[in-house]
Amino acid sequence: MKHLIIPLVFLSGLATGQPVYNVPFGSSGNMIELTVENSSTILQSGLTVKAIHTPSWLHFEQPNATITELSGGAQQTARFSFSVDKAAPINSEQTVTFTVTGSSGQEWTKLITLKVSPPQSFELFQNYPNPFNPVTTIACQLPSESKVSLLIYNLLGQVVTTLVNADRVAGFHQEVWDASTVSSGLYVYRITATDKSGNQVVRNKTMSLIR
Repeated sequence: MKHLIIPLVFLSGLATGQPVYNVPFGSSGNMIELTVENSSTILQSGLTVKAIHTPSWLHFEQPNATITELSGGAQQTARFSFSVDKAAPINSEQTVTFTVTGSSGQEWTKLITLKVSPPQSFELFQNYPNPFNPVTTIACQLPSESKVSLLIYNLLGQVVTTLVNADRVAGFHQEVWDASTVSSGLYVYRITATDKSGNQVVRNKTMSLIR
């Protein structure tokens, strides 16, 4: 799986003019390597490096790190591993704030800007739960904005319901089907996605309703 390593140098005060880092969609094993430099000649001890104000779709394994001692003029690197939820907004710039706090209370701040890239390919996921009674969720991912049609068929090929018939942006989408008005049995859900260039994909999957 693709992942991202973001090397950063920590500067005193508020960092500005930082580049935007593109993060792979639905990825794990991403790493932010934050280099903390002691620009003074005085030994710094008990430094805490912490990620704050993080978007809900970004998950750090550990949101903070500790630097026990940092000599004058020396550098140390704090590493933060993170994953990206599939529900993350695509191509939307989001800011993450890091702070370094010294044992005496002094604090420095670093901002980074992340932007989640679209999925590389279309995918239709198996509904969950399956078998189900009477509600299930159907999800897909789109590599680009598309006109989406999501239909439910019985085994006779008859359309039971239309869950989606609308434009959808790139990214992860899910729809809930309440099958309380239909009988038990096997059903087929079919998604058709047509992007702005007219490229079309069609996928089918089967699900089971058990009362």
